[in-house]
Amino acid sequence: MAPIDFSAFVDELATVSGEAILPFFRTALGVEDKSPDTRFDPVTQADRAAELAMRALIKRDFPAHGIIGEEYGNERADAEYVWVLDPIDGTKSFISGMPAWGSLIALTRLGEPVFGMMHQPFIGERFSGDGGAATYRGPAGARALHVRPCAGLSDAILFTTSPLLMNAEDRAAFGRVENAVKLSRYGGDCYAYCMLAAGHVDLVIETGLKPHDIAALVPIVAGAGGVVTTWDDAPAAAGGRIIAAGDKRVHQAAMAMLTAP
Repeated sequence: MAPIDFSAFVDELATVSGEAILPFFRTALGVEDKSPDTRFDPVTQADRAAELAMRALIKRDFPAHGIIGEEYGNERADAEYVWVLDPIDGTKSFISGMPAWGSLIALTRLGEPVFGMMHQPFIGERFSGDGGAATYRGPAGARALHVRPCAGLSDAILFTTSPLLMNAEDRAAFGRVENAVKLSRYGGDCYAYCMLAAGHVDLVIETGLKPHDIAALVPIVAGAGGVVTTWDDAPAAAGGRIIAAGDKRVHQAAMAMLTAP
């Protein structure tokens, strides 16, 4: 299939997922813990309703496409085109009433992300990209996204969701970078990557990500001129330990610290 205008369909997916999610935000919603151990990993009715709504549209319009979703598993994951869905990235913020969450929608072709969107329906913001360009649409209007230059770590603003999500060894490596930057902040989940693409953040470092956590964000950051890889400088779409930067100089410097013996 030629790269048709998937952006219109992704907008439709974002709209239906937002319509499914918003009735649950800042309400007495039910929350389940899906973690098999002591780590809290919440899932809500909103997550499930949004993913079901998106799956229904994909099956209607692109029945040959595969789907990888956080809540309902994989269907035809070996197809040429596969949709990777995270209905609410930042569920802990969502259940706390904080707006730093979003729906992640990615389209991959032969395993490579070719289009991604982060939609925050409560604020009304959409960040999208195809690896070659990236766009913001929201209350502030519409504009192209561009990362900002940053000469080195001492000038950089760093985000991570939480160092507590890292194992001890990775947390120590992260700490080396954190001690070298100008400012370090915690939280944000997918929003941190979008702020990097928008030129407000310079570096995002995470561990333990799944494909649905990162696939949609790769073409947004890349489209804005940034770089996203694993700590070992491998492609990021499969998840794992991820580093995203707006400036290649910051990416290289942080990666050297993360992988130092």
